[in-house]
Amino acid sequence: MFKKVLIAEDIDTINLGLIDELNKHFDFEIHHAKYCDDAVLKFKKALLENQPYDLLISDLSFRQDHRDCKINSGEELAKTILALQPEIKIIIYSIDDRPQKIRALLKNPGVNGYICKGRESSKELISTIENLQENDTYLSAELVRVLNQEPVYEIQDYDITLLKELSYGHNQDVISKNLKAKGIHPSSVSSIEKRINKLKIYFKAKNTVHLISQVKDFGLI
Repeated sequence: MFKKVLIAEDIDTINLGLIDELNKHFDFEIHHAKYCDDAVLKFKKALLENQPYDLLISDLSFRQDHRDCKINSGEELAKTILALQPEIKIIIYSIDDRPQKIRALLKNPGVNGYICKGRESSKELISTIENLQENDTYLSAELVRVLNQEPVYEIQDYDITLLKELSYGHNQDVISKNLKAKGIHPSSVSSIEKRINKLKIYFKAKNTVHLISQVKDFGLI
């Protein structure tokens, strides 16, 4: 059973709404933070006091303001918290409903649930928390619907290698030489060009720069 929960959300009305809703259904201790850096400090303090958190509920997007923060996204926050406390359970609570982004996050160890903010998201959050107390992961009906919105294109290690090469600024000739040196196939320029074009179509990228921007947003590289 969860005993201590931290909500990381930078909008007060959402913070207060979540706390009020959780208090109606659970009796665990609830803390909140509007900045990712503050959330990390709260986790460290809790660990030092031997009263660790059991669950992190975090948004993905945190608006930057006058304050200079080291961590500015829920994804970075999740990675940092997992390094401190690997056994923590994490629910992402975000307006971002892009299927590829959600799939990428759920593939990462430590992300146990994902809630898309919407009309029924409070009910889904309650259901997810109840299920996570008994299971390692839980996908709500709404999340399954979102993930089924577009065909699943399984990104392979080869694709990631190509995308990384492109992100380094390498052209197709250089990528071909690098792949051959590593024994990775196919490595011909024509094969590389076809694969890159396929990735552009899938990610709806206008050009290579846009493609790299898209896959970085999805957390693939």
